[in-house]
Amino acid sequence: MSSKENTIFWAVIACLLWSTAYAAIKIGLQYDTPLHFAGLRFMISGLMILPFTIKPSAFIRMVRDHWKLVVSTMVLQTLLNYSLFYLGMDLVPGALGAVIVGSQPLVTAVVAAMMQREDSLTRGKIATIIFGIAGVVMISAGRQAFKLGTLAEMLGVIMILGANVATATSNVLVSLKSRGMNPLVLSSTSLSVGGLILYLIAIPAEGVKHGPLPAEYWLVLLWLAFMAAFAFSLWFKLLQRPGVKVSELNLWKFIIPVVGAILSWVLVPGEKPDWLTVTGMFIITFSLVLFFTRNHKPQAIKNLSSG
Repeated sequence: MSSKENTIFWAVIACLLWSTAYAAIKIGLQYDTPLHFAGLRFMISGLMILPFTIKPSAFIRMVRDHWKLVVSTMVLQTLLNYSLFYLGMDLVPGALGAVIVGSQPLVTAVVAAMMQREDSLTRGKIATIIFGIAGVVMISAGRQAFKLGTLAEMLGVIMILGANVATATSNVLVSLKSRGMNPLVLSSTSLSVGGLILYLIAIPAEGVKHGPLPAEYWLVLLWLAFMAAFAFSLWFKLLQRPGVKVSELNLWKFIIPVVGAILSWVLVPGEKPDWLTVTGMFIITFSLVLFFTRNHKPQAIKNLSSG
């Protein structure tokens, strides 16, 4: 497997993990409030990574030496991204929310082009993004009717777009400024501290939860924590690889709604395939395959490191 194929393989693995989040979050929020659930999830996630990092003295020294990156990642990726995402999704219809979330590769491409001169918006990239968003729209339209009418729904759209901008900016900063920073240290610190802050904010904002919770809640919480720990650590590692462009890596996030729809067919009673959804899946898959096969050039491969 070449370095580029290796990067693509692990990017797809991370996106497959993230695609399970929506169903699990939906189950968890039946028993918990958004910020409390998110805070608890990320605290546990950061602690899960901790034993696999480096010895405590080196850990503290690395965080101290790269504190600006750690704080920026924590604020953008954990606090802003997930607080805006959870609150925004609570205000908009599911189909509309899915489309706005699905626009993340476009937002990332624009942010990356503004922050990184070498990560420009090429014609191939723009075409892939357009087809990808078209596919997301078709998948979402096939599952639920669109609706946008109230001020609350418009506010929800703005919040989700804000979450996309926050995570895109975080991705570019990690790519630009994390050389010499262990990705496990970065993900462990940003997730655990960010999760703790979300948890503390949730206490006055949402109240304190009382009473026992069912095993289903704890199972999805542990899965979401593990998924975040693995996927974010892996994604930060991929962003550090020489020659990897943030915008191109984020194109693979278009597969998240594809896998999410398939999981809903398997797990959610009453959901079944329809022609709009299947067509949207085909468009996304075709555009990604076409883009990455046309850009699979020997020189590009040489510039990538398997990390």
